Amino acid sequence: MIDIHTHLMPGVDDGARTVEASLQVLERFARSGVTTVVCTPHLLATDAEALDTGGYDEAFGLLVAAAPPVPALERGWEIMLDAPGVDLHDPRLGLAGSRSVLVEFPRMNVPAGATAELRRIANGGLIPVLAHPERYWGCTPQRIDEWRAAGAVIQMDAAMLLGNGPVGKLARAMLERGQVDVIASDNHGDVRSLGAARRWLEEMGAEEQTSLLTRANAERLLASERPLPVPPMPRLTSGVLGRLKSLLLGK
Repeated sequence: MIDIHTHLMPGVDDGARTVEASLQVLERFARSGVTTVVCTPHLLATDAEALDTGGYDEAFGLLVAAAPPVPALERGWEIMLDAPGVDLHDPRLGLAGSRSVLVEFPRMNVPAGATAELRRIANGGLIPVLAHPERYWGCTPQRIDEWRAAGAVIQMDAAMLLGNGPVGKLARAMLERGQVDVIASDNHGDVRSLGAARRWLEEMGAEEQTSLLTRANAERLLASERPLPVPPMPRLTSGVLGRLKSLLLGK
């Protein structure tokens, strides 16, 4: 598996605070079959053009020096689109130096002009990977269709499949509609896991979706290639969701 969205660079944002905390997560990831992890600290788009990586370089170096060889560690950012029109072409902004840029909307809301901004990024030759749209207030399946048509790639957080209320319902509807391109953990030095989602998909007999959502499409993004289509999942029943909950909770 490849996890393209994590906050495991120690002490730089609201993720893992220490190298030791990051190592605990990486060791658990390795046991579950994760082979590559991209560290994606938070970054405002308005700070991207004058990017100062000094403290981040140091934190990443400390983590690499202490970490085992698997999973391999790569760098990127989770870029909050706090202003339109910012140039995101600096290779340091991409996931593992690729043309794929992980972006999010401010304050967990869908801003005016969201579709136009995603289209602008895509038309500029980049691949906008939209982080966890299921979490944004005002998001709907219809809007996700708009964003995909504008060139956005959709990244779902694995844990959101168990969300209560509208968040969980939207996350599950997205899988059922084939609107998810890649799943990531969005781990912040905690128990969130990509491995549990993979096991659940495999138990459902969704081998093709499992490969695409947890490895193949992530691999393509890191190679500056657009993802392959993911077939819709069958309707997710309460019994199926109960099994997912037990996997995510380690039961």
